[in-house]
Amino acid sequence: MASVERLDLLGSPGSPYTRKMLALLRYRHIPYRMLWGGHHMPPQGYPAPKVRLLPTVYFRGADGELEAAVDSTPIIRRLEAEVDGRSVIPANPELAFYNELIEDYADEWLTKAMFHYRWHHEADRRNAGPMLTYWSDNTLPEADARDRADQFTKRQFDRLYVVGSSPLTATTIEQSYHRLVTILDKLIQLKGYVLGSRPSSADFAIYGQLTQLGIVEPTAAAVMSDLSPRLRAWLDRIEDLSGLDPEDSGWFSIEEARTALAPLLAEIGRVYVPFLAANAQAVAAGAKSLETEIDGRTWSQPVFPYQAKCLAALRDAVAKLPEASAHGTIATLKAAGCDGLITDAAAAPPKP
Repeated sequence: MASVERLDLLGSPGSPYTRKMLALLRYRHIPYRMLWGGHHMPPQGYPAPKVRLLPTVYFRGADGELEAAVDSTPIIRRLEAEVDGRSVIPANPELAFYNELIEDYADEWLTKAMFHYRWHHEADRRNAGPMLTYWSDNTLPEADARDRADQFTKRQFDRLYVVGSSPLTATTIEQSYHRLVTILDKLIQLKGYVLGSRPSSADFAIYGQLTQLGIVEPTAAAVMSDLSPRLRAWLDRIEDLSGLDPEDSGWFSIEEARTALAPLLAEIGRVYVPFLAANAQAVAAGAKSLETEIDGRTWSQPVFPYQAKCLAALRDAVAKLPEASAHGTIATLKAAGCDGLITDAAAAPPKP
């Protein structure tokens, strides 16, 4: 492996995945240049990705040409393979799986809370519309900015159902967020980060979503301020960990991880795994929407084919765990109510 040359990023302060990548690059000492903008206005001279998402990361290919990459999780794994040192993926297979699961939960479930709190409550809508407008272009005349913010706010509010936010699901989303804040408060008190005394990709994924929930969105930020000043302060520290010197021994031991992560894994089993299973079943049936029960309440939303792939990837990761790690991981997942991640093949005892 070698040091990667400078990366260029197209992103926005209102994109949790942009914030996730920026903090990770700072921590890993990977040089970058930030290009503030949106996927609807890529910088001149840069290639467009196949799917327009933020952040878009521009790598220099073997032929010297720029290539556009999106989706923070595979980008992080690519950087792990190409850049030495300061890894955000534990070497131990069981810890690495917990990291993958928690990162996926943050990226795919916690973002539902982010969108919900941004647009569901009137006070948050009034805050978000102008904020996102000026993040896009801070030279707009006030009247133009107001018109654009009003149009954008209405469009986002009308489309909240797409990510699962609605009056039907609001209580489930908000109670899950409240519980998570309390869980993370106790978890980071132990050693500072989700998996020990050094940050993982799961930390940066959680951080990305919480930069919006804990700072930008007034209602969610008030919840965090009330329930966990510790977590609110943690966000400011995670923003730039370039001065942290991680130790190889900084990860939790397996025994520590199983105990420390139990409440967080139980929350994932309570809300995210049931959603993944229902969504995958609906996708397989060719349905356009799903309806299931999450945390004792009805949950309904359009299907997400990408999140069906997330479930398949997590199940595959469990199935591919080495024998020495599989038994303990599966037992931990079952105790947390994450049975939906365990296939029959993964649960079967090894052949003699």
